[in-house]
Amino acid sequence: MDETEFWEIVDGTRDAAEGDPEDHADLLVERLLRLDPDSVLDFARHFEARYNRAYTWDLWGAAAVLLHGASDDAFDYFRCWLIGQGREVFEGAVHDPDSLAELLDDFDEDIDGDGEELGYAADEAYEQLTGAIAPDLGLPPQPAEPLGTPFAFDDDADLARRFPRLWERFGPE
Repeated sequence: MDETEFWEIVDGTRDAAEGDPEDHADLLVERLLRLDPDSVLDFARHFEARYNRAYTWDLWGAAAVLLHGASDDAFDYFRCWLIGQGREVFEGAVHDPDSLAELLDDFDEDIDGDGEELGYAADEAYEQLTGAIAPDLGLPPQPAEPLGTPFAFDDDADLARRFPRLWERFGPE
């Protein structure tokens, strides 16, 4: 599976789910079940590589603005959700997290920002196809710390300075 096919699967299932992350995960599993096990593992590698690539302090800060705070788990689920938003949103956010202010049409913190189930879709499909747990993907592990320079997510003034467009649109009122 190449990168284009990976994003086509993500986009097709997201569109069919009409933006609901839980439905998106269910539809993604259904779509992956149409593939052979090796292709499911390829999909998992693409997903995991992007998940690790999004492990940055700046994206964590953007998540903190959007979610009004982001714990370790919340940021993990946010990265899965971000991948689920498709290539344009993902790549834009990785390069400039503040660009999420323009890349997102809207953001409902009750349903958006949490793509935990998307992170398990390939594992679930692989297990259903083979009856076995997915093997190690052979990718380097996530870094011990996010890339970039750490900063305090509880400093509203700093968040507003670092992410002015996101803060204006999604910050506390």
